[in-house]
Amino acid sequence: MSSMVNLEDLKASNNHDENADERRNITLDDALPKNLPPWWRRRNLLLLNFLMICPIFSSTNIGFDGSMLNGLQAQTQWQTFFDHPKGLRLGHLSAAPTFGNIASFLVGGYISDRYGRRVALFIGASIVILGAAIQGAAQSYGMFFAARLLIGLGGTISIVPAPSLLSECAYPTHRSILTTSYNIMWYMGATIAAWITYGTYFMGEDSTWAWRIPSLLQGFFPLCQIIMCFFIPESPRYLIYQDRIDEARKFFVKYHAEGDNSSVLVDYELTEIIQTLQAEKALKQASYKAFLLPENRRRLFLCFMVPFMQQMSGNGLLSYYLSLVLTSIGITSAPQQLVINGGLMIYNWGIAIVLIGIVPRFGRRVLFLTSTASMFVIFVIWTVLSAINQERNFEQKSLGQGVLAMIFLFFFSYNIGLLGLPYLYMTEVLPYHLRSKGMAILQLAGALTSLYNGYVNSIAMDAISWRYYIVYCCVIGVEFLVVFFFFPETKAQTLEESTDLFNSQTKKKNLSEVMRDDQYKV
Repeated sequence: MSSMVNLEDLKASNNHDENADERRNITLDDALPKNLPPWWRRRNLLLLNFLMICPIFSSTNIGFDGSMLNGLQAQTQWQTFFDHPKGLRLGHLSAAPTFGNIASFLVGGYISDRYGRRVALFIGASIVILGAAIQGAAQSYGMFFAARLLIGLGGTISIVPAPSLLSECAYPTHRSILTTSYNIMWYMGATIAAWITYGTYFMGEDSTWAWRIPSLLQGFFPLCQIIMCFFIPESPRYLIYQDRIDEARKFFVKYHAEGDNSSVLVDYELTEIIQTLQAEKALKQASYKAFLLPENRRRLFLCFMVPFMQQMSGNGLLSYYLSLVLTSIGITSAPQQLVINGGLMIYNWGIAIVLIGIVPRFGRRVLFLTSTASMFVIFVIWTVLSAINQERNFEQKSLGQGVLAMIFLFFFSYNIGLLGLPYLYMTEVLPYHLRSKGMAILQLAGALTSLYNGYVNSIAMDAISWRYYIVYCCVIGVEFLVVFFFFPETKAQTLEESTDLFNSQTKKKNLSEVMRDDQYKV
């Protein structure tokens, strides 16, 4: 009954006034209020953006994990306690979260769609905290491995709803920046973990607390998420899909209109979301099988291709095996490796924050193409320098410094298109009824690719050293071609408008048609 009452109110506010026809045909630019104070002076919008830190912490958790393992590999205390793991044994620890990711593939999407984005965040964060506690208390290799499985399981459950919640709650003009910020905060977790492992390294050669403290602290950001889950709003698109229209309207009035119940923007957003979700429901394509339909096959391809690019562009080699890469160019001192790891994370975080501002200015395709093209050039130079450096027995320090410079330049290029942009892009190309499922597929694809990184990278680096970089040069070149031919542009469109790039069956209706639908009648 609540949906009927709310829809009648919505009808009255739009169809029973002298400006009804005009309000049904306005664009987003028309609906956006003019001459308002900046967002940081608008209380409820400031509050909304602050609360969105909660889903962003899902990315921070993953960044902490990767950087922490990098740091632990450089710690003699961790190496001694776990008997210097190498090859497959080290690969198991790197890939353990990936096994957890695969296990949570169906669970994360189901919880997010059935019980809401907030519930999924809460459950995922709780599992990560349990894993961090076991990891910090580990007494054996097996116990440490099991803990990392739990961290991967919980991490994926919390990752699946996070970008969707950001994108679905964001103020229209903030969506691109806010959603792009999601994965950029990966570096906040990575930076903190890098310097924590550096600091604990000096606790003493026999102290296991050198690695236990970073392991336990991995539960800090998930704990913050659990607390914030009691205060963050639920996605208005989830609420509308569940026919809780009155709650969705209250969200828009409170956070997007500063309490103005007669806001044109509120009516515009509600109308657009209702008509789009109504069309999606009418098609009855809310299962994973829907990805096999003609208009969704390209989306499915992107769900696999985007995470492949994120993981297989050479960054996976540096994210989990920086110690091996530095050793390959003659930098073997543990404190020096830890400082480089920490410095690299600070550099990346700073560059990523600066790059947030360029996303609204350039097309998504432009950024993807710029990123892959520049990475290809840098990786070729990196490979050549590494080859010459090894040929000369690491005696010419300038060559090692050149490789180190290429590592920093590589991450600059990577951050342009493959750090924050992919999550924004995927929320734009996926319609609501497939968004959580698409994000789950994205995480599964990323997890499967991570298995390669976890096992093959360490073995290949031990076996053929710099020659292994040639593989990544070829992969990045292919990525550029795929983006050029298969990635559509989604810039300057709402979430609902972006879905029309693929859809041939959905037909949008105006508000009066929406109100007459049997679906919204008691």
